[in-house]
Amino acid sequence: MTTSQEVPADVNDARGRVADLLAIREQVRRGPSERATEAQKAKGKLTARERIDLLLDEDSFREVEPLRRHRAVGFGLEAKRPYTDGVITGWGTVHGRTVFVYAHDFRIFGGALGEAHATKIHKIMDMAISAGAPLISLNDGAGARIQEGVSALAGYGGIFQRNTKASGVIPQISVMLGPCAGGAAYSPALTDFVFMVRETSQMFITGPDVVQAVTGEKITQNGLGGADVHSEVSGVSHFAYDDEQTCLEEVRYLLSLLPQNNRENPPAVESHDPADRRGDVLLDLVLADGSRGYDMRKVIEEIVDEGEFLEIHERWATNIICALSRLDGQVVGIIANQPMSLAGVLDIEASEKAARFVQMCDAFNIPLVTLLDVPGFLPGVSQEHGGIIRHGAKLLYAYCNATVPRISIILRKAYGGAYIVMDSQSIGADLTYAWPTNEIAVMGAEGAANVIFRRQIAEADDPEAMRTRMVKEYKSELMHPYYAAERGLVDDVIDPADTRAVLISSLAMLRTKHADLPSRKHGNPPQ
Repeated sequence: MTTSQEVPADVNDARGRVADLLAIREQVRRGPSERATEAQKAKGKLTARERIDLLLDEDSFREVEPLRRHRAVGFGLEAKRPYTDGVITGWGTVHGRTVFVYAHDFRIFGGALGEAHATKIHKIMDMAISAGAPLISLNDGAGARIQEGVSALAGYGGIFQRNTKASGVIPQISVMLGPCAGGAAYSPALTDFVFMVRETSQMFITGPDVVQAVTGEKITQNGLGGADVHSEVSGVSHFAYDDEQTCLEEVRYLLSLLPQNNRENPPAVESHDPADRRGDVLLDLVLADGSRGYDMRKVIEEIVDEGEFLEIHERWATNIICALSRLDGQVVGIIANQPMSLAGVLDIEASEKAARFVQMCDAFNIPLVTLLDVPGFLPGVSQEHGGIIRHGAKLLYAYCNATVPRISIILRKAYGGAYIVMDSQSIGADLTYAWPTNEIAVMGAEGAANVIFRRQIAEADDPEAMRTRMVKEYKSELMHPYYAAERGLVDDVIDPADTRAVLISSLAMLRTKHADLPSRKHGNPPQ
């Protein structure tokens, strides 16, 4: 598409002008050429417009600035001025609710960002913030348009500034459907959720060629920044899927669990799962023996509506679970230790994962339910040198700063600082419940007995028998299920089978909760 597409001079009547407009619009819809489309398909990728059609409700998309063209000159750019300038922007609906979207068109300049391209994105981001509606970016671009130099870099700066302005105001979702390299990768990192598609999407600051030139390491694009790497190792991606269709359908599902903006509550639905349904299976699922593992996901399935939940960062920091679900039709955020992975301990990655999730839920008025079975923080030189103190403090800060309704349930172990950090009553949980299997203590009975009764054990004729006796004594005195309840640190000890009903009635009471915060510009959270 070039500058040859102009309005004919002899078209003077309205019908002729409309016919010419329709011809231009058809040309815009088709894209630059069949060859470019075939090249896109050969990579196993959909076109930008096909992606928008899958994301939005049928016939709901309204495009903004489809006729925009760049004004750059030099390096042959003046002879190539395609409509849209390589990005499609506009709004539509998902499940009947307004969303804003921009999608890079890799067929035009490889989706690279130039001045006009960036201005279109800036405009749609400003519209999303003003309208108070989610923003979804469908990323498939080669980075900054080199021919436009610093103007392209400034365009990214404008995007980052708006990402930050919109943070905590409207949901921002980045869907990675192609390459994203260099500074361009920082925009997805500033958004609330990142989706990736295996084999076709990659994210990295410096590509494999640069890595090899600088460090000598040889690695593929997917090995460096593919979907599995970012969803399992780096934690950059929250979700990874095998194909674009499934990915975009899951984006739609996520949007059904989020409010339009920070001034609204998440959408409620009618629940056909009885609020008073008992969960007797929980009595057999979670064993009283703290050394026995179980799958916390099965606990969540038993508690929530229809057993359905969306896990965030499912494959990263697997010792903690973060999920969105519903209780009696109302959206809740669930944070739970996972005994099947590292016994459910808190470490650097688990702390970061949970902290970000708590902050997201608090920003968008999603109540928090915390399920505790935590033996403590992971010990070790690598954890201490890696900054477990400041990383663990991120989770502590997030909980302490959260003003949404907060309910914690202690299923079994809750030891030491990890007990405090996981939304204990002392840091502001609105309600704290415990199962009869709970053990709340500074540390496990064996370790505590070794410290408290060190001398008695060492001087005993039979140290092992003495140790066993002291462990039993410590448990009976300080670790029985009602110790915390007797001191008002647990609001009630409940039948595990009643957990769903207790949560639903408690959340209903807390729905009108209001918390006053001190006047300040913003806090200074640990980094």
